[in-house]
Amino acid sequence: MTETTLRDGSHDFDFFVGNWNVHHRVLRSRLTNCTEWDEYVGTCFNDNIMGGQANFDESAIDRPAGRVNGMTLRLYNQESREWSLYWAATGSAIFDVPMIGSFKDKNDLGEFYAQETHKGQHVYSRFIWSRITDNFCQWEQALSTDGGKTWETNWIMEHTRMSS
Repeated sequence: MTETTLRDGSHDFDFFVGNWNVHHRVLRSRLTNCTEWDEYVGTCFNDNIMGGQANFDESAIDRPAGRVNGMTLRLYNQESREWSLYWAATGSAIFDVPMIGSFKDKNDLGEFYAQETHKGQHVYSRFIWSRITDNFCQWEQALSTDGGKTWETNWIMEHTRMSS
């Protein structure tokens, strides 16, 4: 086994604990060669739960059409040393397909993947956590229709820690 395989990532999301202001950039139309982005503001409140083996956040996104509320539950699997990320939002009574992955090193790039459908088409989906500091981090979502050879980023969130 490699050193990366043996790494305990159960504290990978500790950096995210706290209260955040969020700047959202959302592609207007996914997988249509669209280049127009909408921008919104929001908040995110995050904490570790289950003795640190899970992480939970609640988000609010203020869009012109109204507020969208969402939540993410992140569960750490000690055996695989990977996280499963589950998202649910206003208007849905179910969690989306879990995104599964890990960080290479503490506060390094985190990559999470799943297979899902978008408008009836099977796609790969990817979340990336990056640019992590004490007071800032970035999350982005992308889709691929060609098995992961190319990716279209469709949502970027820049989190700035709220002052105490």
